[in-house]
Amino acid sequence: MLRRGAGLAAAGTATSLAGCSDAATGDSGDSGEFDAGYAAFFTLSDWANRVAGDHASFEDPVDVGQLGHGWTPDGNLAADVASTDAFVYLDNPEFSWAQDLAETLESDYDTVAVIDGLAGLEEDLLDWNHSHESDGGETGHDDGENQSHEDEEHDGGRHDPHVWVDPVFAADIVDTIASGLGEADPDNADAYADNAAAYAEELEAVDAAFESIADEAARDVAVMAGHNSFQYLEARYGFRLHSPVGVSPQNEPTQSEIADTIELVNAEGIDAVLYDRFESPTLAESIVENSDATEALPVTPAGGTTREWNDDGYGYLEQMTEVNVPAFERAFGAQ
Repeated sequence: MLRRGAGLAAAGTATSLAGCSDAATGDSGDSGEFDAGYAAFFTLSDWANRVAGDHASFEDPVDVGQLGHGWTPDGNLAADVASTDAFVYLDNPEFSWAQDLAETLESDYDTVAVIDGLAGLEEDLLDWNHSHESDGGETGHDDGENQSHEDEEHDGGRHDPHVWVDPVFAADIVDTIASGLGEADPDNADAYADNAAAYAEELEAVDAAFESIADEAARDVAVMAGHNSFQYLEARYGFRLHSPVGVSPQNEPTQSEIADTIELVNAEGIDAVLYDRFESPTLAESIVENSDATEALPVTPAGGTTREWNDDGYGYLEQMTEVNVPAFERAFGAQ
């Protein structure tokens, strides 16, 4: 049985901007009726649409198959967003393009409601831990990593942006979106609040599913053969994910790290090796081929979508319940 870890490392808000965006020019296309907006990536768009219901629609500018952090918009996005009524984003340097756009909107377009989903969660953000293994949500920077302390001071410190994978924090962000929409569109504030409350009940079921995995787990560690986007789940439920890559997508595992991972798989009797659906499965398949594990299973950081999931009508909830929950059950032997 895994120990549930409720504590999350406290950290300050990252406040710096990473450069200047293409400034939108001209007047906003505001029609006087609140009915459209943009959200910075798939999950925020899904949540904003669920909260807005029939009163407004939100667009995701990020292409299918891509994630919003590390993404670069084209020069027309600022003008497109400025012609709508709201922009939902996360104030985190991993979404520097969205930070820049939010700054432009707040400076030049007072008709656009700018909603930061992280508002109120600043003290709960986890450090962007670049060590190769995350252990139950413990955080801190490895002195040998590429990110220097000087860079961290310059950008206000790096924090893991994947807060949305935690269904409890997801409910907080959804509530923040509802409050922001209600302030921008008071006539429908009650409807936004009701929609958010209904969605929160569905998120409670996701929370309960991960609690069950933690309670029923046959082992206290699983292997993530790719960069680890699940620190918030580790901190919330006491999971421990070993990754030969760590949390940074730029890291490449050494042969020694791969060998150590294979040894861990065999020693712990791990049957299923996890990998990120938005990355190549090659490393996971190699570990399976050279260990006692029998399968490689995809998981999703729920920060984007695929054409297949779009066709199947998958939103955030479906990605968590249909992809992540069964994969974590298998990886931790909680079936």
